[in-house]
Amino acid sequence: MTIQLTAPKIACSSCVNTVTAAIKNVDANAEIQANTKTKLIVVETQASELAIREALINAGYPVA
Repeated sequence: MTIQLTAPKIACSSCVNTVTAAIKNVDANAEIQANTKTKLIVVETQASELAIREALINAGYPVA
């Protein structure tokens, strides 16, 4: 399933790396695209949206 989320705190490549690692902890096979300009995260995953949201919150990147 494809999940699109907006994370206002994503500002740099380090942020993207942190977000990617957090999502990969939930689903190691997830495909992640994060854009620092639009603050959009697109995740192709088998995990639930709730699990992805919780991972991002725990990593310090709550979604809008």
